[in-house]
Amino acid sequence: MVGIITDLLVVVVVLGVMIFIHELGHFLAAKAFGVRVVTFALGFGKRLLHYEWGDTDYRINALPFGGYVKMAGDDPTQVRDGHPSEFLSRPRWQRFIIVVMGPAMNGLLAVLLLAGLYRFHFERDYREEPARIGDVESESPAALVGLRPGDLIVRFGRLRNPNWKDVEIDTLTNVGEAVPLEVLRQGGQTLNLTLTLRPEGSNRVGPAGWYPYAPVVIEKVEPDKPASKAGLQPGDQITALDGRRILFWPHFIDALQTRGDKPKPVDLTVLRKGNEMHTTLTPVHDKKDERRWVIGVQLRRAVTVEQLPLREALSASVRDNLRSSLVTFDVLGKIVTRRMSTRSLSGPIGIAQMSGEAYRAGIPELLEFVSFISLQLGIFNLLPIPVLDGGVILLLVIESLMRRDLSLRAKERVVQAGIVFLLLLAVFVMYNDIIRLLRT
Repeated sequence: MVGIITDLLVVVVVLGVMIFIHELGHFLAAKAFGVRVVTFALGFGKRLLHYEWGDTDYRINALPFGGYVKMAGDDPTQVRDGHPSEFLSRPRWQRFIIVVMGPAMNGLLAVLLLAGLYRFHFERDYREEPARIGDVESESPAALVGLRPGDLIVRFGRLRNPNWKDVEIDTLTNVGEAVPLEVLRQGGQTLNLTLTLRPEGSNRVGPAGWYPYAPVVIEKVEPDKPASKAGLQPGDQITALDGRRILFWPHFIDALQTRGDKPKPVDLTVLRKGNEMHTTLTPVHDKKDERRWVIGVQLRRAVTVEQLPLREALSASVRDNLRSSLVTFDVLGKIVTRRMSTRSLSGPIGIAQMSGEAYRAGIPELLEFVSFISLQLGIFNLLPIPVLDGGVILLLVIESLMRRDLSLRAKERVVQAGIVFLLLLAVFVMYNDIIRLLRT
């Protein structure tokens, strides 16, 4: 229950900030062009707090999921007096800027949040490294095409010399497709393969079944524990357990847990300063969890944290947001063309869960998540769906090409269709969220 409450509070704050920024974009542009703003509201429903300043009523309403800016003369179905301060009295190019400034502010927020984070906390981990495989699950798509630990992916679909971040993203967006794969095997052999990613789980994603190269490196040895007694030292790299090569450190921990209920000796292959050595030790039970076997070491997390110069932080933020935008449009295109399952879409329940998880993971993870959701909100609002900003922009473009306004009846029908579509979409994503909850 505490977790659910935390998730709700975090998602309310996160969405509140993003919606405020979005509506602020509309508000500032409207004010700049002399359009009278009647209401600037966060939330819907009953008005809880308000403050009138000038011609605008600033409100906080009861339902926190949403917000709006009400401009004079922005509803063609209402009576207008044709005053220049009305939205529909302004030139189309001005209306276009007023509408597009909402999504633009969400994009700007995404860039500034990541740039601010990267300025003081930029993590470099395996995702920035070349895509060398550390382990392969049996019977997985990667195993079925013959991939092995140590293989280097030099081409994945359209990507050349990708890093793991590129591979992870493209793996999620190529579900059910045959992806050309070029691999450089140790010894210089080049393999040209085709990897077919099959949809799995409630999200219908397509895991390849490979893991990155992340060697087992000892950072600290605890005194009076098996590792210390066996002579292991910080900086040692454990390359094999009982003859099985291990290039992905979490699998070393997993392998220790398969020893059964009674202590059994293990043979470790250790690389120290370029020299290979073998040692045998017997794991012991963890004092905090007697079901867990340990050898008394802390493994090095292959992550370095840097503080990027401001220009470099901004450049990295723009690059990452651009990549996310391209991936989003790629996913939307594949969903529309039925090349990707609609089960991958998340609704408010899913967003609340992810918000809570990001909050519990730490401030950097939460800022990354807020940046990502802000970008998604901006992109979603640009979709050419009536009622959304993108729908208004589409009508403005059509009217500009026609050099006249559409009839009021036509606009009403378009808006009605948009409302019905959004309601159906809301029901569908809520259904997706509930199914995921029931299956976890």
